[in-house]
Amino acid sequence: MCEAEKKDLYVVLGATSSDSVQQLRRRYQQLALQYHPDRLRGECSLEAESGVKKFLEIDAAWKILSDQESRRQYDLQRRAQELKQDWPVDSMVNLEDMIWDQDDCVYTYCCRCGGGFSVSEEEVEEETQRRQQDGEEDGAVEGQHGGVVVCCDTCSLSVYVTWSTHRKTPRL
Repeated sequence: MCEAEKKDLYVVLGATSSDSVQQLRRRYQQLALQYHPDRLRGECSLEAESGVKKFLEIDAAWKILSDQESRRQYDLQRRAQELKQDWPVDSMVNLEDMIWDQDDCVYTYCCRCGGGFSVSEEEVEEETQRRQQDGEEDGAVEGQHGGVVVCCDTCSLSVYVTWSTHRKTPRL
């Protein structure tokens, strides 16, 4: 992932996600003029280098946010990241301790409030695949554990559900 994608592109442009393309263009033009490499030629090399990096960051943000489809994709990814926020976790639960509901294709676990926690097989598979891909890049060892935070369907409690990434298919 490139540096510009790690930062909030709206913040890079000094804008908000509700700004129109015209408003984003105006902010981009202002910042591009301010940080354009041709304007920074008289600056010391450290300031010029910093300005060029800022200009490239601004340009990358504009390229994504100026295109309707890439902006929509970025907004979806941004929203998904916001939803992955850290939750206060009440406890850790191993996937093997959960009950497999074959009709709904989900693992369930009872909450102390009487509600329940559930995680679908699809969520488990997606997270397992993601972790295995990350592990291949990072040189992780066998037996790596996957996990997701799951909220109760009734109260505000959440649990961290863990499993081995080399687990077997659901219990039938």
